[in-house]
Amino acid sequence: MSWSDCTAHLAVSRSRFFTLSLWIFSLLLLLPVVTIAQSEARLRPIPFSELPGWPEDDLKGFSAALNTNCSAMRARAVAWGRVCRDAEQINLADASVLRQFIESQFVPHELSDTKGSRSGLMTGYYEPLLRGSRTRGGPFQIPLYRTPKDLVNVDLSSIYPEIKSLRLRGRLEGNRVVPYPTRAEIERKGLLAGEELLWVDDPVEAFFLQVQGSGRVQLPSGETVRVGYAEQNGYPYRSIGRYLIDKGELKPNDASMQSIKAWVAANPHRRDEVLHQNPSVVFFREITALPSAQGPLGSMGLPLTAGRSLAIDPRFITPGSLVYLSTRVPKPGAPPRDPGLLFQRLMIAQDTGSAVLGAHRGDIFFGTGSEAGEVAGRMRADGKMFVLLPK
Repeated sequence: MSWSDCTAHLAVSRSRFFTLSLWIFSLLLLLPVVTIAQSEARLRPIPFSELPGWPEDDLKGFSAALNTNCSAMRARAVAWGRVCRDAEQINLADASVLRQFIESQFVPHELSDTKGSRSGLMTGYYEPLLRGSRTRGGPFQIPLYRTPKDLVNVDLSSIYPEIKSLRLRGRLEGNRVVPYPTRAEIERKGLLAGEELLWVDDPVEAFFLQVQGSGRVQLPSGETVRVGYAEQNGYPYRSIGRYLIDKGELKPNDASMQSIKAWVAANPHRRDEVLHQNPSVVFFREITALPSAQGPLGSMGLPLTAGRSLAIDPRFITPGSLVYLSTRVPKPGAPPRDPGLLFQRLMIAQDTGSAVLGAHRGDIFFGTGSEAGEVAGRMRADGKMFVLLPK
C-alpha cells in the first residue's frame, strides 16, 4: 500500500500556533474563491492490438480481482453496472473467455498529460509480516500506536468545498489547534504512552510498516493480527532514502528498502537520526473482518490482489478503473543492476498513496511477506499505463 493516505495533508509549520476558527475564516476572507490547480490527463482510444504484450498476459488472478471490483463499482457507474451484470453470465475462470469479455466490454486508451508525456515512474509496495505481542515484554519493545485520543482532524472541504481534499491535523491546546508532535518528539518523550495497539521487535520494520500503511503481526501464540491505516499525525512523508543519498551514505541508483535496512544495521548508533528525518507517524487499527487469504484493504475498501492491484493518483485515473501496465519488475534475488523481468498485464486501480502523484505514476501491490517485500523494495522503473474504459 504502499502507504496509503487517502487525502492530501495541509503542512503546518512547527513555529505557527493559531486559533483554528480565526485562521480558517481569515484565510477565506482574503481568498474568496479558492481553487486547487490540477493537471489534465488526455486519453486517446486505441485498439487492443496496440497494448504491448496483451496476448501474452495469462490473466491469472484477474477474474477474482474483477469480481471484487464489481462489488463496489456496479453501484457507482451505470456502465460498470452493465459490465458486472454481463460478467455474472459467463465463466471468467476461463482465460480465453475472460479475454474476449474484456475486449468486448472495454476500449483501451493511451494516457498522456498536458506536456505530452506517455510514461512515468512505477514503484512497488507489499504487506509486511512482523513479529509482535499485545503486551510489552522481552524482544517486543517497539510500539505500534492506535489513533491518539487528542488527535484533531478537521476536513476543511466539508466546511468550504472550494478547498478540496485538505485536512488539518493537530491537537487542541486551550482554544487553539497546534501542530501534533513529530516522530522524533513522540519517540524521545514517550508522548503516546497508553495508546499502544501492539508491540513489535524491530524499529526499522515498524518504520516500513508505516510506509506501507498496512501489514500483519504474528503473535507468540501463532495468531496473526492484521493492522491497517487509521490516521496520521499531519506531516508529509519525508524520504529517509533521500536523506542518506544527500549525506553521501547511499548512491542514488542503489537506494532501496533493502539498502536502507542494511545501512541502518551497519550503523545502529545513527538509527534514530535517520528514522527521525521523517516527521510523519501513521496510526493503525486492527482489522478483524478480512479473511487471511485475502490481501489488505486498499483505499476503495476492497481487498488487494497481488500483481493485479495498482495504486494511482485519483486526480488522473478514476479508482476502480482497469489499467494495462507495461514496465519491468525486479527479478527475485538478482543484483541491483539486473534489468529485471518484463511486466505487461492488466491491473485494477484499487489504491492510492501519498507519494503516488502524477498521471503516469503507479505503485504495484506485490503481495504479503518477505519475498513480496524483496521485490517491492527494489521496484523502480519507467512504465506506461493504458486506461480501459467501459464501452
